[in-house]
Amino acid sequence: VTRISPCLGSVLFQYDPDRTDREKLRAEIAKLLETRDWHNAKPQAASRVWQVPVAFGGAHGPDLNEVAKLSGLTPEAVVHDIAQSPLHVLAIGFAPGQPYLGLLPEAFDLPRMSALNPQVPQGAIALAVRQLVLFANASPTGWRQVARTAFRPFRPESDEPMPLQAGDEMRLIAVSGREMDALLASGDPTGGARLELRR
Repeated sequence: VTRISPCLGSVLFQYDPDRTDREKLRAEIAKLLETRDWHNAKPQAASRVWQVPVAFGGAHGPDLNEVAKLSGLTPEAVVHDIAQSPLHVLAIGFAPGQPYLGLLPEAFDLPRMSALNPQVPQGAIALAVRQLVLFANASPTGWRQVARTAFRPFRPESDEPMPLQAGDEMRLIAVSGREMDALLASGDPTGGARLELRR
C-alpha cells in the first residue's frame, strides 16, 4: 500500500501493482475488517495539534442561538462544549483543503437545515450531525454557522497548499468578535493558529 486516503464513508487504498495485486490486497483488507472490533476502536493520539482562534456567535456565528435551542443547551454551554472537544480532522473534501471535524458530543447530533443558507463566508465553521466543517471558501450550505476563523485551510499560493491532514487534532480557542475582525483584516492565512507537534 502506497497511500491511504480516508473519507467520511470510505477509505481509498492505493498500491504498487508490481508488489501485489488487487485481489490479494482486497483479501488482506477483508481480514482486517473481520478480525478487529472497529466500532469500539480508539483513534491514535494525534501527532499534530492545531490551536485555532475562533469567534462564536454574533455576526461570526449567526446560527449559534438556533443550535443552542435545538441541542437544549445555552449558547454559552454550546461554546464551552465545542471548545472543550478534542476535534479530529475526519476527512478533507467537498472543496480543496476543507476539513470535516468531529466528533462532537451527542447533544450536537443535529440534522442539516431544511433549506440552504445561500452563502457562508470563507472561514465559517458550521455544525451538523456531530461534526463541524471549516469552509475553505465562501459556499452555500445546509449546516448551521456557529463561528468563524481567519485560519485558511486552502492556500494555493503556499508551498503547502493544504496544511491540515486527516488525523490532525484541532482545538478551537474562543476569541471576541473584535479580535476575529482584526485577524481577518490582517490577511495572515494562519489566522493566529499555532501547530503543536507531539511524538
